Amino acid sequence: MESDPDPARFRDLMLDAEPGFEEVLRCVFGIQDHEARLYLELLDAPDSTVAELAETVDRDRSNVNRGLTTLMERNLAERRRRLLDSGGHVYQYRATPPDEARELMHDTLDEWAAYVHERIDEFP
Repeated sequence: MESDPDPARFRDLMLDAEPGFEEVLRCVFGIQDHEARLYLELLDAPDSTVAELAETVDRDRSNVNRGLTTLMERNLAERRRRLLDSGGHVYQYRATPPDEARELMHDTLDEWAAYVHERIDEFP
């Protein structure tokens, strides 16, 4: 979590009457639409490779790699190395389970609220 949360991320969420899980996920973690889609795809297809995800979400592998890096930085995905029978290895990705992601969302919002409270306390 960044030390100075961007309130603009939360403004849109507060204005939406009934935001869905994907909207909240994008808002709280400051991720792009395609990154939220990658997260949801990983929930449906755990242990996917970059190549598999690129085909599924119809994006090039470099974009998928960047999106996965963002998800891992936000603790929304993890990477595992699998050895291939033919030699070498491949990386597989798995989404953080929704229960843990929800807990991360609560923690992130708590941090943001604490930040706002600190700013309020600084007012003369």
